[in-house]
Amino acid sequence: QVQLVESGGGLVQPGDSLRLSCATSARTTNSGTMGWFRQVPGKERQFVTAMKLTGAGTYYADSVKGRFTPSRDRATNMLYLQMNGQRHTDPAVYYCEATRGNVITSSIRHMGEYDYWGQGTQVTVSS
Repeated sequence: QVQLVESGGGLVQPGDSLRLSCATSARTTNSGTMGWFRQVPGKERQFVTAMKLTGAGTYYADSVKGRFTPSRDRATNMLYLQMNGQRHTDPAVYYCEATRGNVITSSIRHMGEYDYWGQGTQVTVSS
């Protein structure tokens, strides 16, 4: 079973860039899927972005497309979320999630499709 631990959250200014990291306890296979979700208190956890590690596709929520980019470092097996152009709508607890298998495209935005997840890291945008 893969365990994930997020880090890199913090307080940023509007427009700043921030990179979140997710350490995995085991190498994610190239047939797997990774995703990032975020949650604001009082609201349901929502999809941010995901990618098929085969390279078959990358998917984005409309609110982050063009600003956020997921990636994997093949050498270290670290997962990342590069967040550029932070907005006041972005503060949340961010979670990385993954599965060793394939998630069909029609379900890739559904949190329940992912087998492994971290504890989250807080991102706050200052006024």
